[in-house]
Amino acid sequence: MNIILGIILVLFLLLIGQLIYLQIIYGGRFNTEVQKTDSKVVTTNVPRGVMYDSTGKILVGNKANNAITYTKSSTVTTAQIYSISNKLSRYISITNEKPTKRQLYDYYLANEANNKRVEAKLPRSAKYASNGDQLESSVVYENTLKELEKENPKFTKRQKTAALIFNKISGAYTLSTIYIKNNHLTDKELATVGEHLSDLPGVGIGTDWARDYPNGKSIQSIIGSVSSEKSGLPSDNLQYYLSQGYSRNDRVGTSYLEEEYEPLLKGTKGQSEVTSKDNGQIEQTKTVYKGESGSSLVLTINAKYQQEVQKALTQVYQSAEAAGATQYSSGAYAVAMNPKTGAVLAMAGISHNPKTGKDTENALGVINQSFVMGSAVKGATVSGGLINHIITPTNNTLPDTPIYLPGSPVKKSVYPVGTFGALDAPSALEVSSNIYMMQLALRWVKAKYVPHSYISMPDTAFQTLRNNFSMFGLGQKTGIDLPGEVAGIKGASFNSKGNLLTGSVLDLAYGNYDAYTPIQMVQYVSTIANGGYRMQPYVVQSVGKTSSDGQKVSVVYNKKPQVQMRIPWTKDELDVVRDGFDRVVHGSNSWGTAHALNSVKPRIAGKTGTAETFYYDPDHPGNPNAPEIINATFVGYAPESDPKIAIAVVFPGLDPNKEGTFTLQVAKAMVEDYSELYK
Repeated sequence: MNIILGIILVLFLLLIGQLIYLQIIYGGRFNTEVQKTDSKVVTTNVPRGVMYDSTGKILVGNKANNAITYTKSSTVTTAQIYSISNKLSRYISITNEKPTKRQLYDYYLANEANNKRVEAKLPRSAKYASNGDQLESSVVYENTLKELEKENPKFTKRQKTAALIFNKISGAYTLSTIYIKNNHLTDKELATVGEHLSDLPGVGIGTDWARDYPNGKSIQSIIGSVSSEKSGLPSDNLQYYLSQGYSRNDRVGTSYLEEEYEPLLKGTKGQSEVTSKDNGQIEQTKTVYKGESGSSLVLTINAKYQQEVQKALTQVYQSAEAAGATQYSSGAYAVAMNPKTGAVLAMAGISHNPKTGKDTENALGVINQSFVMGSAVKGATVSGGLINHIITPTNNTLPDTPIYLPGSPVKKSVYPVGTFGALDAPSALEVSSNIYMMQLALRWVKAKYVPHSYISMPDTAFQTLRNNFSMFGLGQKTGIDLPGEVAGIKGASFNSKGNLLTGSVLDLAYGNYDAYTPIQMVQYVSTIANGGYRMQPYVVQSVGKTSSDGQKVSVVYNKKPQVQMRIPWTKDELDVVRDGFDRVVHGSNSWGTAHALNSVKPRIAGKTGTAETFYYDPDHPGNPNAPEIINATFVGYAPESDPKIAIAVVFPGLDPNKEGTFTLQVAKAMVEDYSELYK
């Protein structure tokens, strides 16, 4: 026994000796390890790129705002967050947000005394399972929340602010910097928080940036929107943005130019080195890289001209409303483009709700709304007939005989049957002859036709005509640098029995079947105006960097006009179409459709359209008694001898008895305003 006790004593003395040795020899090293700090790099936001109009006027910039920030440490506890929230709520108030009931209750229960008191009122079944095991803490907490709801506690204004702060901090990622308040921060709040920063670990004073529109928001429907810090990354593209290095609460472009050019506009985030002690408390934050603001965009759109086009469209549409022509209308749209480059000069739109009568600006309807355009597309039909040698520049006269299909109403033009015995192509465009286009289509697709009794076409008839229209951009996306563009709508080619819809082939020939967008229409007429080059429309002219004073842009990239297709015309063939477009406005035939524009300077050439269709009521789809409506359109260019501007105007859903000259009124204003502005 004595031997065993002796051995134990020796071992005990050795252990004490080892501890003394470690304390003396390595004590300083261990103390250093305890006090060791950890450094990590966090990112900070930079201003988004500025957008300018074609004259250098700022359309959207950034306004610097003072902000109260919080950088979350890795070891901060709920109790500490609760304490910071209460302290900070004494110095600032948040009035532009309202806490939810859950946020208020989470804040209330973050106080340990409150949590214990409410939890103590829970029945045993709300804390323990039937077998006696304790329920998971998350389940108990949810039951505690339900118990608290029974009490329905009341909260002061300051407590509501504290609850919002608590929610913001609790939801932040470790070592991320968030904004506690970045709007309407008063000088007093800023100074008071600054005086108490030593009592508010993690809280700081910084700068935030908000989008600013110094010349108004009339063009915002083209510019688009940016998400808020609260909404953060769009849920439908969350994984994409995270893979690109974004944080969940980053603000990104969510529509149109802001979305399309997000990679350029976002800039390069700043980097700060956050040093924290081993206990997790942040010791200091040092800027490593201040970041670089986003690239600036110079648009092709002149803000003044954009305003004038929207103004003209609005005024004329209001006159249509006053005339009772818009009961079933969905709105009106207008777009202007440089036919030689594809640069969009203006995009304007009005969305009308027939149920409520409410009008809202909707410039993007130019690219995402499709309509049956009617006779305005006949220039493409005649062009196809010439290019495919169905008609020629010297032999293009066709009989103006209506089409009589078995079991169907006569297919004719708007003027009385027999008004013309025959028409050449320019005259057919001038008087907008549906008959001419159908007669041309019969020959083009090699149809077999016996009036009143028989018609037969190859199954490729639709594709033949659609291939021709697509050369001009009709029925396909133009490639404009805006997200959300649609390709239009193609009508059915075959019935339920698999038979070709021959009558609809004829309707397609004169523009009364497929639906196109206004941007497609202006691209189509630009192709005629510039001699056969289908130009890609674009809204951003150049990309650059803005100077520190915000007044100058150093351009690093200029958009080069892109030809998407060269129409295989001869000059003589093109002249046939241009002659027809000239006669539409300046001809002498009493059935001419745009003579109201013949005195406009500079001289206009163009084509009108009227498509017959039916009102679609989403609340009563398939209504067999849907009201008849018309879509009124106009496409044109000026000056006729050397086009600088091409336009498309669409007034869909008008009362057939009150069509008026609304599209021509807008066209007149667009050309005259352009001429005045671009002297």
